[in-house]
Amino acid sequence: MKKIKIISDKNLKSLKIKSILKKKISSNDLKIKKNIVIVIGGDGFMLHTLKKNIRKNYVFYGLNSGNYGFLMNKFSPKNFLKNLLKSKMITISPLEMTTKSKNNEIKKNLAINEVSILRQSRQAAYLSIKNGSRYIIKRLISDGVLVSTPAGSTAYNLSVHGPILNLNSKKISVSPISPFRPRRWKGKIFNDKTKILIRNLNIKKRPISAVADNSEVRNVTSIVIKTNKKIKFNLLYDKNQSLQKKIKLEQLRKETY
Repeated sequence: MKKIKIISDKNLKSLKIKSILKKKISSNDLKIKKNIVIVIGGDGFMLHTLKKNIRKNYVFYGLNSGNYGFLMNKFSPKNFLKNLLKSKMITISPLEMTTKSKNNEIKKNLAINEVSILRQSRQAAYLSIKNGSRYIIKRLISDGVLVSTPAGSTAYNLSVHGPILNLNSKKISVSPISPFRPRRWKGKIFNDKTKILIRNLNIKKRPISAVADNSEVRNVTSIVIKTNKKIKFNLLYDKNQSLQKKIKLEQLRKETY
């Protein structure tokens, strides 16, 4: 028998939505084909929940109680059950970040949105970036560099003027963060089979950290980033609020000040 599980953030708005949903679900005989986890919170809470349940065969339906909630659905008390039952599933795979630190410690972390390589001191980072054995750029002096998935391309990646990627594009993007030399390098788009290797060219004077979504590793010397297609996260979206549609809307959005 398939079940619905509710996980919520601890803020008052999330807990209130959770209370409403419990009553609605318990009073209705819902016929579902998969085990569904309803996640109530913001994008950060959704990312945390996905990674925590990585080995479980769940389908995740997010309800936004945060700010923008790009990965989430809008909560409608009146239409919740109808929206849930008619929702469409999309599947995404995360980036896998493997870091090597000054003490030769190896760590692995997953990123559903992006991997950020950031300067760790007042001095700019001094990096080389490779696609496999071929250089993308031999020397980059910048605040850092960002590698983004299509799902994360409208988040931090967009803020550093990276490209917005269609969800089914099978691409990843590499974008500099405040580049100093070469000042006009805008980054590059690669297919999702690419293995990106980033090295710190000045470990002593210019330390860097690597952040997979919200998991940070400090004092790294090298980072390998690739798409882990063995891991798949299944997300449900309301019929007219799909993640693909949200990405397209961001492509068309004009900023107002």
